Amino acid sequence: MTLKNLGASALIGLCVLLHAPALAEPTDGVKVRYLRSSNGTLLDGQDAIWVFASPTQALISSEQIQSGTADFPFEQSLIKPAAHELLQVARLNRGEAIATLDRESLAKQVFEFSDETKTILGHRCKKASTVVNSNRIDLWYTDELPVKGAPTALGQTLGLVLELSRNGNFVIAATQIEPFKAQDLEALVQGGATPAPVLDGLSYKDRVWKSRFTTIPVFEDQIVNFSEQAEPRDGVMRFANGTVVVKTLHIPDIQPGTQVFVDLQEQSNGDAYDRTGSVFLIPKEKKRSFLDGLQQGVAALPLYQNGNGKDYRGVVATADYAPLIELMRFFTPFGIHQYNHLQLKGKTWHDAVPYRMDISELRSRLSGQTVDVGVFIGNYDKGGHKINLNLTLHPGEAPRSPGAKHSVAIPLFNTTNVMEMANQDYGTMFDTAKGLALAFHLERPLKNARLRYISTGHGGWDRGDEFVPKKNTLVLDGKAVFSFVPWRQDCGAYRLFNPASGNFNDGLSSSDISRANWCPGTATNPMTIDLGDLKAGRHTLAVQIPQGPKEGNSFSAWNVSGVLLGESVEP
Repeated sequence: MTLKNLGASALIGLCVLLHAPALAEPTDGVKVRYLRSSNGTLLDGQDAIWVFASPTQALISSEQIQSGTADFPFEQSLIKPAAHELLQVARLNRGEAIATLDRESLAKQVFEFSDETKTILGHRCKKASTVVNSNRIDLWYTDELPVKGAPTALGQTLGLVLELSRNGNFVIAATQIEPFKAQDLEALVQGGATPAPVLDGLSYKDRVWKSRFTTIPVFEDQIVNFSEQAEPRDGVMRFANGTVVVKTLHIPDIQPGTQVFVDLQEQSNGDAYDRTGSVFLIPKEKKRSFLDGLQQGVAALPLYQNGNGKDYRGVVATADYAPLIELMRFFTPFGIHQYNHLQLKGKTWHDAVPYRMDISELRSRLSGQTVDVGVFIGNYDKGGHKINLNLTLHPGEAPRSPGAKHSVAIPLFNTTNVMEMANQDYGTMFDTAKGLALAFHLERPLKNARLRYISTGHGGWDRGDEFVPKKNTLVLDGKAVFSFVPWRQDCGAYRLFNPASGNFNDGLSSSDISRANWCPGTATNPMTIDLGDLKAGRHTLAVQIPQGPKEGNSFSAWNVSGVLLGESVEP
């Protein structure tokens, strides 16, 4: 049988073989079906493991691969026990496969043998045990058949493994053994006229891992600095003297159950200080958007006043304006990468900061849409910062059923002055009892309403709100619904991100000191505040914080953002 005879729908070439009736004549191989169970209960919806074992080699496959219904990517393993060879082949998509060949790991497996025996599917089995990553693995294998094989790479040289147990609570057990006429399994696993290219082990694992999700590049080696001069880059818009960068991109449809992450990496390109950063989405469903302010100046944004005599622009939702949706609030460390030449005994500085945030609750604002995604880093340095930004989509299993609820995300407020370097004022409206107050209107009732709330305090002197715990209180429709003190006490854990952080006489570094819900080199986690079910119509919301007073030219401010989440029944 040639590979072309197996048919394209089989993908790996096994479909015809596995759906043939059991052969009556003597055979020289067996195929074994395995199921997984946890704490004695079979796992729901699992793809059964199939092992094809001949006298010289074994193939690890699956039921869905057999039927041609396996989702990409999927893998198969071909083992030659006598040669201690393990060939792994991954089908990344319909037209691409990769492989890796391991000649070391099988030979390194060490087992402890026991006198215990038991019968599985009519075959007398012996017990062998080993430890992998602190897990005890027990394997029950039989040598009554002239073949060797196992449902994983473990125990391939022992005999035919019919049961594998991990820590006594997770079990892979054979449920069926059938004879089959041994074929050229190596040709079958390659799955095409052209063999899959063989990569080194790490490259193979990396390619398989990355093929399991979708990566949407946003910015690559992008400079965010304070300068009117910049090298033009395709699709990148620069605002506020280069401290804000924006890019328009199309997001594919995101299926329910998919997890969405924002993935950012930052290095100093000259700036030595810890700075406020924000990854944001510009809503454009209303007449005005934040993009108007970026393009025309801050005066193009709607005015907000709370009676303290100051004007704030673009911070709250109005009938014709939606504020920025903050995907992630982050803070740069003191000079990572650019200042790694500063030496301290016992300190090896990291070269870049990774920030990663689950933003799955905002996927309704992304799915199937063309969106403007931006990054802000407040700084006055010509070198500034260098960033890389991706969005990643990780598919899950949550099919949508008729009448299911759908999620909404409504931006309500954002006081982070993203246009700081273009005259947008700081969030100092919390110096009055009123604080930040707004009204919003719901066209339809909102079930399971939650507020996605991010809060950080600023004012970088001893008595400034950056270093003084302050209670945040949220008031919905005149009633206080939540209060907490946003505070971080683990900043010292990130010292190796902060080469340019000053060291004080008390033995602390500036980057060690606790702060109002942020640390240099970290992202701030959003709070999810339950609001219950909200009726259609008008509602009011206020954020109240006892902001500290000015001292000379020093003042405190609070960056708070809020997005209303909820679910409504589809009409």
